[in-house]
Amino acid sequence: MNPPATSSDKDRPAAGLPALRLDDYLPYRLNVLAQRVAEGLSHEYSETVGITIPEWRVMAMLGEIPEMTAKDIGLHSRMHKAKVSRTVVSLEEHGLLVRRANETDRREAFLSLTPRGRAIYQTIVPMALAYERKIVDGIDPRDLAALDRVIRHLMARLGPRGEPQDTGG
Repeated sequence: MNPPATSSDKDRPAAGLPALRLDDYLPYRLNVLAQRVAEGLSHEYSETVGITIPEWRVMAMLGEIPEMTAKDIGLHSRMHKAKVSRTVVSLEEHGLLVRRANETDRREAFLSLTPRGRAIYQTIVPMALAYERKIVDGIDPRDLAALDRVIRHLMARLGPRGEPQDTGG
């Protein structure tokens, strides 16, 4: 019979396994950072215009690309299709988004912002840009340029499902 585990035993990796320290693990840190940024920005706009993070993501996609399908939004934003679907319904109910039937494929519709949705988008964009300026304030421009290169490299390195790709370099 094995003795009960102690708290110090819980802090050690299983025999033969390398330790995974989440605070040093890049995928974990990137995920936490992205969530903190999204939550910080949402405090800026949710009180002003009353929309959620997923609603802003869909609106931001349609603000940049004026007409998309829900499937395309999900692929581009990495949002799960069920979340996109619920968000589209919510935005439509609030009069911020409209659907146009796809005559070629009746299973999908083209989505676009209504004039009211576009006005809210145009209200949030300056907030988003100001938020970005706040979080990078004090970072050397060369470091920001290096960060941008690293992010672009990582994005190019990961395939559609997040699997590393051979980029030949």
